[in-house]
Amino acid sequence: MTSTALAATLFGPEDLRMVEHPLGKLADGMVRVRFGAGGICGSDMHYFRHARTGDFVVKSPLVLGHEISGEVVEIGGAANLKVGDRVAVNPSRWCGHCVACREGRPNLCENIYFMGSASKTPHMQGGFANYFDAIPAQCVKIPDHVSYQAAALAEPLAVCLHAVARAGNIEGKRGIIFGAGPIGLLTMLAAHRAGMADVTVADIAPAPLAFASRLGASHVENVAGGEEGLKAQAASRPYDVAFEVSGTAAGLASAIGIVRRGGIVVQIGNLPGGQIPTPSNAVMAKEIDLRGSFRFGFEFMNAVELIADGSVDVLSLVTAERPLSAAPDALRLALDRSQSVKVVLTAN
Repeated sequence: MTSTALAATLFGPEDLRMVEHPLGKLADGMVRVRFGAGGICGSDMHYFRHARTGDFVVKSPLVLGHEISGEVVEIGGAANLKVGDRVAVNPSRWCGHCVACREGRPNLCENIYFMGSASKTPHMQGGFANYFDAIPAQCVKIPDHVSYQAAALAEPLAVCLHAVARAGNIEGKRGIIFGAGPIGLLTMLAAHRAGMADVTVADIAPAPLAFASRLGASHVENVAGGEEGLKAQAASRPYDVAFEVSGTAAGLASAIGIVRRGGIVVQIGNLPGGQIPTPSNAVMAKEIDLRGSFRFGFEFMNAVELIADGSVDVLSLVTAERPLSAAPDALRLALDRSQSVKVVLTAN
């Protein structure tokens, strides 16, 4: 067994390096996982560009990566796993005993650690490394027919399943998604699975909108030049639910402005840190339910099951694969929305 791991480590804005880290002896109660695949997420891209995402600021070198899968290679103590198991890795490590955990909302755990995130200090290191450690509860076995690439995308699918659940019963309703990146596209697929009758996807870039059309969007709208088309649609057939995925103040204002009176807005995108302008009077006057959606809870297991049984084709989003050793260049590719939708890192 190697004593070091090669890891994609962020030192500052656009300063991502492949660095050898010592592994050390595996702690009791942990498992060691050999990297299989990892999806590059929007938050990884924010960290790469700005060394922060939202209010989470990188204060010390951070190994990126939380959409990950791999093979168990070592076990420290008793576990419902064996060496050689292929697993999707849930990046969340919940405490299980705080108020939120006891209420069945572990994504709001008061003591949560999340891989590849600067939300806590010291930061919890991520999984863009050829070896990394996890607790057994984070590891969900995957069948042999599921690729590591698909298994790594259980995490973003879980985010979207949680967001759709936050909207409540959407069967037969009409919805709109602001943002046609991977989370927006997976939210569209999750909304269709939940019975939403009509889903419009809005964005300011033509390439991801074309991708949304190919994946089954009912309508797409390019709002780079304004929202007249959306407003015309909403006037004749109001939107019941809006999912804000773009992570921009403009996207949130659009979602609040376009949804019908008494409608629901679900905020999924990570907005810029600090205070942002929000049309709060419209929230009041239209009596809108504005609901946050943060990561996911037990939806991770459901996401793995949906991928395994073929219910959701997560690989349909993948536009490029790059080896882990090329992570810095892969991040730059992922940032180019004209060239990529979802970039996945592989072991080779």
